[in-house]
Amino acid sequence: MKTLVIAEHDNQQLNAVTLNLVDAAAKLGGDIHILVAGQGCGAVAEQASKVSGVQQVLLAEAEHFSAQLAEELAPLVVAQVQQSGYQAVLSPSSTFGKNLSPRVAALLDVAQVSDVIEIKAVGSYVRPIYAGNVMLTLESKEPVQVLTLRPTAFDAAGQEGSAEVVAINATETIGISTLIGRELSKSDRPELGAAETVVSGGRGLGDGDKYVQVLEPLADTLGAALGASRAAVDAGFVPNDYQVGQTGKIVAPQLYVAVGISGAIQHLAGMSDSKVIVAINKDPDAPIFQVADYGLEADLFEAVPELTQQLG
Repeated sequence: MKTLVIAEHDNQQLNAVTLNLVDAAAKLGGDIHILVAGQGCGAVAEQASKVSGVQQVLLAEAEHFSAQLAEELAPLVVAQVQQSGYQAVLSPSSTFGKNLSPRVAALLDVAQVSDVIEIKAVGSYVRPIYAGNVMLTLESKEPVQVLTLRPTAFDAAGQEGSAEVVAINATETIGISTLIGRELSKSDRPELGAAETVVSGGRGLGDGDKYVQVLEPLADTLGAALGASRAAVDAGFVPNDYQVGQTGKIVAPQLYVAVGISGAIQHLAGMSDSKVIVAINKDPDAPIFQVADYGLEADLFEAVPELTQQLG
């Protein structure tokens, strides 16, 4: 088995999800190679070369790869599969991977398997359906296994490797898309998808000002990332990148604190793998209590400040 892992990065730093992909790739057996495509991303390739279990890092640099556009990267991935005989291509179930992987599968004329949470064997995988209420075991007999994987379902590989970095030829530009700009939220808090602790707020907070006043002190005390339910995002309390759930980010922290969140099935699909779930809600019938390890039936505007004070 020969597996190609697609590295997610910003041309300067290797995204931590790549480490989880390598752990997943190891379950397929055989050689593991990482593809780093971008511009001026030599440092990323060096970081990838230190990931344990990786035999080789392929480095492709060109101006049209700098924005990480799926339209440009897909032909490069397909070319490597065809030239080097990779039998599996792994991408994260992130915005990046969900954009790139289907294009790769289509060009290879194979069926993709999405959002894999467990690898039983080559061609045998487990993935959630119906918002995570049912776990489906499926088999794929495609000649090339094109998979997106939920990073939180796999451990992060170590960083004690010494893989060879090999420069490869870039494919020609497709030229059908152009990046106009990116508006990125900047924060000193941990990144939501990789945080060990997450504090999330829902519609019960009332408005954006109360979200900040009530949750930020608690998050600061716990060193946590901030998240939100879709209802809170739709109401304009916080930006879209705070959203946790089926149509937002999938998280699996050590501690997840849900404040004023009722627990709609779409939200539970994004955080039910958390190790410890704490719910604070004044509604005793809120569905969030069914998945919570610890539940507090109380007025959040009284309970959360008191909890913050006690923890401080």
